Amino acid sequence: MDFKKKAKELVSQMTLEEKVSQMLHYAGAVERLGIPAYNWWSEALHGVARAGTATMFPQAIGMAATFDKDLLKEVADCISTEGRAKYHAFVREDDRDIYKGLSFWSPNINIFRDPRWGRGHETYGEDPYLTAELGVSFIEGIQGPDKNSLKAIACAKHFAVHSGPEADRHSFDAKCDSYDLWNTYLPQFEAAVDAGVESVMGAYNRTNGEPCCASQMLMVDILRGKWNFDGHYVSDCWAIEDFHKNHKITDSAVDSVALAVQKGCDLCCGDVMVMAVEAVNSGKLAESDIDRSVERLLVSRMKLGLLGAKENKKYTSIPYEVLDCEEHHNLNLEVTLRAPILLKNNGALPLDFKSLKKIAVIGPNADSRRALEGNYNGTASRYVTVLEGIREVAAKTKTQVLFSEGCHLFKNKTSALSKDDNRISEAVIATKEADATVIVLGLDADIEGEEGDTGNEFASGDKIDINLVGRQQHLLEKVVEAAGKKPVILVLITGSAMAINYADEHCAGIIQAFYPGALGGQAIAEIIAGKVNPSGKLPVTFYRSTQDLPEFWNYSMHNRTYRYYQGEALYPFGFGLSYTKFAVDKPVVAKDKKSITAEVKNTGKLLGREVVQVYVESPGQKEKYRLIGFAPVLLAAGKSKKVTVKLAADTFQRRDHNGDFYTLTGEHKLHIGFSQPDKRSLELTGVATVSAVIEVK
Repeated sequence: MDFKKKAKELVSQMTLEEKVSQMLHYAGAVERLGIPAYNWWSEALHGVARAGTATMFPQAIGMAATFDKDLLKEVADCISTEGRAKYHAFVREDDRDIYKGLSFWSPNINIFRDPRWGRGHETYGEDPYLTAELGVSFIEGIQGPDKNSLKAIACAKHFAVHSGPEADRHSFDAKCDSYDLWNTYLPQFEAAVDAGVESVMGAYNRTNGEPCCASQMLMVDILRGKWNFDGHYVSDCWAIEDFHKNHKITDSAVDSVALAVQKGCDLCCGDVMVMAVEAVNSGKLAESDIDRSVERLLVSRMKLGLLGAKENKKYTSIPYEVLDCEEHHNLNLEVTLRAPILLKNNGALPLDFKSLKKIAVIGPNADSRRALEGNYNGTASRYVTVLEGIREVAAKTKTQVLFSEGCHLFKNKTSALSKDDNRISEAVIATKEADATVIVLGLDADIEGEEGDTGNEFASGDKIDINLVGRQQHLLEKVVEAAGKKPVILVLITGSAMAINYADEHCAGIIQAFYPGALGGQAIAEIIAGKVNPSGKLPVTFYRSTQDLPEFWNYSMHNRTYRYYQGEALYPFGFGLSYTKFAVDKPVVAKDKKSITAEVKNTGKLLGREVVQVYVESPGQKEKYRLIGFAPVLLAAGKSKKVTVKLAADTFQRRDHNGDFYTLTGEHKLHIGFSQPDKRSLELTGVATVSAVIEVK
């Protein structure tokens, strides 16, 4: 079937009102033309979300910590498999409600430029190259291998230059220079378009004066012009209303809708698109612009095998029983085991449970399902909190588990009639009784998340600062004091970097778990007990203080992220420890300069996984250096392997103010190892990167 021709034929038979009905996220049925109702709004950030039972993987930022493109693609393929099973089952029951379609508004490929941003945990971190590589893999897994027979629709969001502040997103103008625009905020979106992403979502904010859902620069000149994007464009939810209500760049809803459609916004999340009928009738919008948008939307539905297009039985026959099935459960556990990052270990980890008579498990996130979930989550058929995971491990050695909540997640007490710090003494008692303590602190998505989407206890989903919230710091200090010389292991469950300087100085071990998904507690317990060797790497920088950060609303990349930060990080991007040791040597750059090969050896005593990372330090660049390649490698103790890492296509290039590449001539230094080539990473890991110098003429 010629989808574009068929779509044009269908649109030619529709009334204006019928056409406009297709441009709402809850598209109406046009029964006389065989077009059923369809709700475009579905979510799948780390599993099919908000539609009942589904496999719940770690939050996106946690999956990013694996630095594994193949794993992300496998996860996304699993998600779209479950999405297909749910969709066809729902349709058989004539249920076409929100969150039950095949158009998933994921992945979020914005840059996590500031740890205070509440939605940063939806992203793949602070680096454009890592984000692009993982985002493309996720898109390919969601959509499948055939661009004319999509398994599901992926959506690259939020286009573009969008990462807080949440409280101001409906009126904010994100201003950035052309260098940051083309070398930080746009590369991952271009990669998504090159990979054939079917949908792009515009952001709420303005970028350099224009609203992102009606931007000549972003939508017309770049997305459809320079990049030749051929899919459909969707507004963020009720973002078009912001044009007249908050951005004040139009006078009315009719004017806002006319502007959005003219610039190429095809689908409206929200209600305001109904005003397109009036916009056409009043002469403010050409009906041909409506036709163009509706044709794009119908083509997308046809690519899914809907609207009379050829059925792909491989997709339509997926049974309902796949939902959170054993196979998907096992994949989820693999990802969950690989996501946590070991930030500190003074030798206490792994804990030998056989030698422990009692272990204390303390903290507001120790037995919290909410802390496992992150946001945009589904409903798992089984959950394992950290407390439950440790109990399961401890039962095998008959180690007694003592539990105390210790404190509320963010309030001063856990019950209204109690005095402040009413659970502190219990935590101290448990710590004194135990031979070792695991304290589980952090956040959940009710504190850091999307504006208006959660409890938003503090700053519309953003964080005011990067310190532990509520009484958690006080609890930590009391527990460390009570433990004396006995080990205290901090498990930090957050979606973002925190300033944990005290823990770095006083805790025997620290594990960053992000939001680890339904099986997070099992994975964390198995890592603590040494059943699994930790291998995660930080996709963000951990700073020492909020004072180290530029103003939150400043979108210049100066002094932000590992590429530009002038200070010393607490824990650098790309950092993560292991229970074994690795060495890297003998780097050789291919003659075509497209890859680098080095010998990697596991010099320790345990099976372990490392991530080989390659950074380039180039002449005349604004960045100190930047990530240009990575590859996970699994090695048994004493074994070695030559690992070849493909280098980014723009390794020796940058983009100019038009987004065109120019070559950086001169000597480029390639650093290969298991971290950045910085002093702090060397201090933390004890392993230096090795380098090769390349002359580019």
